[in-house]
Amino acid sequence: MNKNENIKVGITIGDPNGIGGEIILKAFEDPRMLETFTPVVFASTKLLSYYLKAFNLKTKIHGITKLEDVVPGRFNVLRLIKEPFAVKWGEVSKEAGELAIKSLEAATAALKENKIDVLVTAPMNKESIHSDDFKFPGHTDYLNQELDGESLMFMVSDELRVGLLTDHVPVKDVPSRINAKLIKTKIGTIKESLRKDFGISKPRIAVLGINPHVGDNGVIGTEDQDTLIPALEELREDGNIIFGPYAADSFFGNKKFKEFDAVLASYHDQGLIPFKTISFGHGVNYTAGLSHVRTSPDHGTGFDIAGKGEASPDSFIAAIHAAIEIYRKRKEYEVLNENPLKKLSRKRR
Repeated sequence: MNKNENIKVGITIGDPNGIGGEIILKAFEDPRMLETFTPVVFASTKLLSYYLKAFNLKTKIHGITKLEDVVPGRFNVLRLIKEPFAVKWGEVSKEAGELAIKSLEAATAALKENKIDVLVTAPMNKESIHSDDFKFPGHTDYLNQELDGESLMFMVSDELRVGLLTDHVPVKDVPSRINAKLIKTKIGTIKESLRKDFGISKPRIAVLGINPHVGDNGVIGTEDQDTLIPALEELREDGNIIFGPYAADSFFGNKKFKEFDAVLASYHDQGLIPFKTISFGHGVNYTAGLSHVRTSPDHGTGFDIAGKGEASPDSFIAAIHAAIEIYRKRKEYEVLNENPLKKLSRKRR
């Protein structure tokens, strides 16, 4: 992988009534951001110009009408709509949801056609996007349908990586969704991602229990004893370096997570509450397991601060850098595995 390659980063606008436009423009106020990659925002110059004026930002926009016109080292904005969009800060609206979906669909199509190299998505509002035509709860499920592979919601930061066994599932439905096949698939995805996307040759993975105190030998539910523990034992027999299951309540408080390369949580809040407590503001939501790289910031649409100019771009910037780094790691992994002699030569250096 040529470190000087100018990678094309596709960026979706997210919900236009939220903080997406603000954090995107703030991320590129520093022109040095354009030295190593080229952004392509799927929205419209009119909408981005509105945000520039609203927040008194100085990011220079280069409008294009087709992807073939992308200029390396410029802040490219692909026009998806001609008419102005009426921004209503912090409001749930059908129109905002339609534009968010239009941006996602166009960017995903470009990703599949290799017209962009990676995808970074600004947050969408689940209520705004839900319709008869778009029944996905979010980006991950949509991309799982559109791209090859089996997706995993993987929250990553310098301190911690957390994967989810189940993601946007009601808590009452979690136990019925978990089975041996799902456990083995998700752990396999984490293992492969750690090797291919993060350069960790022998990943150490910790697994959290389903019930409080891992069920206390069946006193607080039997799902751990009946399903989770037998599946982990089979994985270990196959040579996987798997630890647990651990009781989730003490695992993060006593810093146990620092001993592992990744943690698999059983459900959404079990994993995301500690992750956001530890890494909020610089964490990244990475969709692992798919044929292409997609990341997003670790926060939502920020309707409560939309239009106030208070949104921090830090997590969005982290998402961009993570996407580029993962893309490069994948390319390096492919080269090393295609040519064993290169791998041997690298070890001898």
